[in-house]
Amino acid sequence: MRKNFGTKSWFYLLPVLIIGTYNEDGTADAMNAAWGGLYDADKVVLCLSAGHKTTANIKARGAFTVSFADASHVVPSDYVGMVSANSEPKKLEKSGFHVTGSEFVDAPLIDELPVALECKFLKVNEDGNIIGQIVNVSVDESVLGTDGSIDFEKFRPISFEPAHNSYHVLGEKVGNAFGDGAQLK
Repeated sequence: MRKNFGTKSWFYLLPVLIIGTYNEDGTADAMNAAWGGLYDADKVVLCLSAGHKTTANIKARGAFTVSFADASHVVPSDYVGMVSANSEPKKLEKSGFHVTGSEFVDAPLIDELPVALECKFLKVNEDGNIIGQIVNVSVDESVLGTDGSIDFEKFRPISFEPAHNSYHVLGEKVGNAFGDGAQLK
């Protein structure tokens, strides 16, 4: 039997995205955004309200980074989502995150978060969402496996669970995409 809950924003899985930008004075900023994802094979979409400092920064600088929060950095990742840079200019410093400038776009990479997309701002779509072009994927070697790609046992990204406002680590492999379903052909 199913139970009906009505309209809820219970979409699974919601990655915990940490958006990195530069402020007008050149200092770095970051915010937690659970509502975002792929827009196309080489584009991202971020559902950010116009009042966010990050939204203004993206439009002014034409670039941003999207880092994926991990289990080791839940506290600072949550903090940058709770506090607005409009009211706390030292938000990033207080979080404990450190940054390095991207080689590809005018935006900061968060040193502590090992996987990031470096994006060029393309447009605000008809719904008011930020659309960006992925120009590089940057991965710290500490989370690479022996095959040279991301190892989820090392990376340990987290997901936002909206029904309970909680974070959960991802990682257990349960199948092979574009392969396991072949047994039903």
